[in-house]
Amino acid sequence: MPNIAAFVKISLDPNMIRTAGDDKIDTVNMQMSISEYDKNALEEAVKLKEKYGGKVIAFTALTWGPIDKKLKDTEVIQREILARGADELYVITSNLILNSSPLYTSILLAQAVKKVGNFDLYITGESSMDIGSSQISSRVASILGLPVITYVRELEYDPQNNLIRATRDLEDSYVKVEAELPVVISVTGEINQARIPTLLQIRRAFSKPVKILTDKDLNIPEQQLLLHKREDLKVIKINRKNIILEGKSLDEIADKLISKLREEGVLKV
Repeated sequence: MPNIAAFVKISLDPNMIRTAGDDKIDTVNMQMSISEYDKNALEEAVKLKEKYGGKVIAFTALTWGPIDKKLKDTEVIQREILARGADELYVITSNLILNSSPLYTSILLAQAVKKVGNFDLYITGESSMDIGSSQISSRVASILGLPVITYVRELEYDPQNNLIRATRDLEDSYVKVEAELPVVISVTGEINQARIPTLLQIRRAFSKPVKILTDKDLNIPEQQLLLHKREDLKVIKINRKNIILEGKSLDEIADKLISKLREEGVLKV
């Protein structure tokens, strides 16, 4: 398997949410990290490389700004991607995709892999941990004109026939499929346990190339990326009513609870 493109998102860390005081989430100063499922995607790509050879080229699109600040803030995370086994990293930046929909992120990712070279396998996590749209794999595949296999929990490569066999997770069942390369896949967290980089791998990461690509480098018309912007992220306030139900028996309290739920429209009977 000569070359694998791994899409790895540097996401806002949902465990470190900060607000800006106006109920909006402070995306400028929030901590960033590699999206969890993308760690699994990168791990699977590296395992295939270790077994069959080739290269793993990682791509990440910075969708949170300001760009200069995020580039600096995520330098350690960029090196972590390389320490986890990627041979090169392309960081895609554009003010036009900040706070935009997954469609435009997919356009940039697809154009980036076209510019860098031909790949046999394109792999990403099933969803990011900040937005969670689960759209990137399907959209990139559509733009590239390739088949896509989503929610892969088991993956096997057949070098003799140059195809992959995958087990897809369909919530209440599994389905086995196969496809000739090239193909785009998204993986679930069950596919592997992502390894923690060793000290030696971390040191080697500093000798691996990190390259910046902008929308101008990718020759994408500005109007193609200005069609839709995502709403600002806000914190939803939920005020507890602190209603205490009292009664002489459990049956009486239960009746009062049911009445309250009916009043609130929770129960329709």
